[in-house]
Amino acid sequence: QVQLVESGGGLVQAGGSLRLSCAASGRTFTSYHMGWFRQAPGKDREFVSAISQSGLTALYADSVKGRFTISRDNAKNTVYLQMNSLKPEDTAVYSCAAAPLQLGRRPSQYDYWGQGTQVTVSS
Repeated sequence: QVQLVESGGGLVQAGGSLRLSCAASGRTFTSYHMGWFRQAPGKDREFVSAISQSGLTALYADSVKGRFTISRDNAKNTVYLQMNSLKPEDTAVYSCAAAPLQLGRRPSQYDYWGQGTQVTVSS
């Protein structure tokens, strides 16, 4: 069992930056690939980014590539999402998730989920 708690969301103007954090507790953090997903009102959950257990491999959605950076600190059991050049279309609830087997883009690959943190980008 892994418990995930996100923080760092908020209201920011277009062009601004936020850094999301996801703190994990429970089973060994390094056993899991970690991902970030987002869901806007009335829309399906969308993959944002993911990082391998070692932190050496990262995946990004095309919509955030070049603007967002995922990282992890295995000593602190925390994964981060640095979001720069934010756009109004980035507005969503952002959730982190843990995948025990495979690094991927599909929500079904992730077994554990946090509650999410709201990110609102004003124009």
